Amino acid sequence: MKTRQETVTIRFSEMKDAAALMELDELVWDRNTAPEPLKWSSRDHYLLQCPPGTQLVALHEGELCGYVGFRSPTGLNSNRHVLELNIAVHPAHQRQGIGQRLIEAVKEMARVEGVAKLRLRVLSSNPGALSFYRNCGFKEEGRLIREFYVDGRYVDDILMCYFLS
Repeated sequence: MKTRQETVTIRFSEMKDAAALMELDELVWDRNTAPEPLKWSSRDHYLLQCPPGTQLVALHEGELCGYVGFRSPTGLNSNRHVLELNIAVHPAHQRQGIGQRLIEAVKEMARVEGVAKLRLRVLSSNPGALSFYRNCGFKEEGRLIREFYVDGRYVDDILMCYFLS
C-alpha cells in the first residue's frame, strides 16, 4: 500500500498551474499565516509576480497540493547566493510529509544552482510553521519585533535561514 508521500510528484511550476496556485494561496494565506490575506487581482497579476518555473509544485494523483516558491531577495549580483522561500501546502494534505519533501527538493535545486543560503519569514503567531521550519533545519537569524498589527495584537516577523554546504 502506498502512502500519500510516496505518490507525490514534485516538478517546476508551469503556466497551466496558475489557477490552482492562486486558489491555494487564497486558501492558505489568511490572518493566521500572513500579515494580510493574499488575494490575486487576476491571473495576469499572479503570473507577473510568480512566473512559471519560480516554484516547485507537489502533485498528489495529478492534483496540485502544495508549492515552495523561490526568488532572489534583491536582484543584486552581490546577493545572488541567497534565495527567499515561501511555502504552502493544502490543509487536506498537511502533516503528511509533503512540505518536508518540498523543502528538501528546493534545497537540492539550490545546491545545484550554487546557492549558499535559503531564507524565509514567518509570523510569531504561527507556531506550527515555526516548528516545521526548525524541523527542516532553519534557524532564527532575526526578529522584527511588533512588526505587524493583526486582529488586535502585535505580531513579530521572524527571519529564518538555512545555510547550504
